[in-house]
Amino acid sequence: MAQEKEESIDLGRFLRILWDRRIVVGGIVLLCTIIATIVAFVLPKQYASTTLVQMRSTGSGMGTHGNAAALASMAGIDLGGSSGSASPTNYIELMKSRRVLEPIIDAMDWPSDKKKPTAADFAKSNLDIKNTKQTNLISVTAKGRTPEEAQMISQGVVDNFLAMQTDMNQQTQSLLVQFLDDRIKKAKDDSEKADAALAKYSRENKIYSPEEQIKAAVQLLGTYDEEFSKQEVDYQSADAELASLKEKIGEQEQGALAYNINDNDVVTKIRNEIVTKEVALVELRQKYTDKHPEVIAAKESLAKLRQSLQDEVGAIVASKAATLNPTQAELMTKAAQASAKRAVAAAAKSAVEKERSKQDAKMENVPDSVMTYLQLKSDAKIKGEVYTNLVQQRENKSIQEAMESMDIQVVDEADLPDADKPTAPHKKLIIVLGFVFGCFLTFTYGILCYRRFEN
Repeated sequence: MAQEKEESIDLGRFLRILWDRRIVVGGIVLLCTIIATIVAFVLPKQYASTTLVQMRSTGSGMGTHGNAAALASMAGIDLGGSSGSASPTNYIELMKSRRVLEPIIDAMDWPSDKKKPTAADFAKSNLDIKNTKQTNLISVTAKGRTPEEAQMISQGVVDNFLAMQTDMNQQTQSLLVQFLDDRIKKAKDDSEKADAALAKYSRENKIYSPEEQIKAAVQLLGTYDEEFSKQEVDYQSADAELASLKEKIGEQEQGALAYNINDNDVVTKIRNEIVTKEVALVELRQKYTDKHPEVIAAKESLAKLRQSLQDEVGAIVASKAATLNPTQAELMTKAAQASAKRAVAAAAKSAVEKERSKQDAKMENVPDSVMTYLQLKSDAKIKGEVYTNLVQQRENKSIQEAMESMDIQVVDEADLPDADKPTAPHKKLIIVLGFVFGCFLTFTYGILCYRRFEN
């Protein structure tokens, strides 16, 4: 009770003490308010400008990519999607990279006695980049000392990011086109040699078409040949893509692709299922057209397995490449997926070739000259289709390169802030805080006076 009595304050006496010293109390509050007011007007103004961008959704068909995809579809070309592994988080981090921010920092006027900030420090102090959850929208808000500077920074971040993405994608696409060109040249030579061999044999042996009794067998073999050529194109395309990505990865981090994705048990299992389904689909096509329900169901099942393979490979790379930056991780994912696709194509080629050999064994009674003719014709057909399809693959990549691989679209350009409405400093808030601080000081001053009076 004694302790509570000592710590209690007589409010009436406390207020009288403050009233008796009202000039000092008022002076403290007024002084703090005046200082806060001066600070509010002396602090440099700050303005904010925002640019709103939208990530391109794979397969959405929006914007430039959508128009090109539609035209390509009419021409029988499948462009595919190049941004499937992109994410808002990756883009936000890339927008804060040195390659994007350093040109902006260099373009700004800095006091001679002030050192230019690093890209990381500049991003912390001048940028607020956010992704609206559950959407593919990214807002880039920049702070500047003038309305024009804020607008320049916000617009510059988006422009530099677009230029960087375009340059990186074009480099990758151009490299892939070069590798495809090498394979196209070889495929063309092989096709021409096979055609020449077939024509020569046909002239020398006077065989120009198979006999009627083996037409059915020829058609059967043709089905396997068609599937084999398809898998050969897939293999060549994936091999070219993998080679270009390995070279690209090697430029940024030597040995980053140190593990073999095809050694994974789950990947191997899915790959084997795909091969089994591919062979089964060939057998169905021997009986039915592509519009038959069983053929359609088999294609859908294959598509699901291929998507499962792609997802599994992506998950494996993500778990093993956590320390890499977003660009390297994306390249690693594409390389691993290309490696898996190449392995599937190789296994499918082997399986189809094995099934075709079984059919060849059934034609032992066919004259050797006719068999040789059929083999030469089959070889010419396969190599011709490989060449044709590789050329089409190259055209696909050229179209993607011509599109400049824009991964985002600007929805709202960077706005020019009103010069009379800076975002900082908040003058009224600073003045109110000065007044509140002054009141706190007077309260403390009153407590001290009260204690002295008590003593």
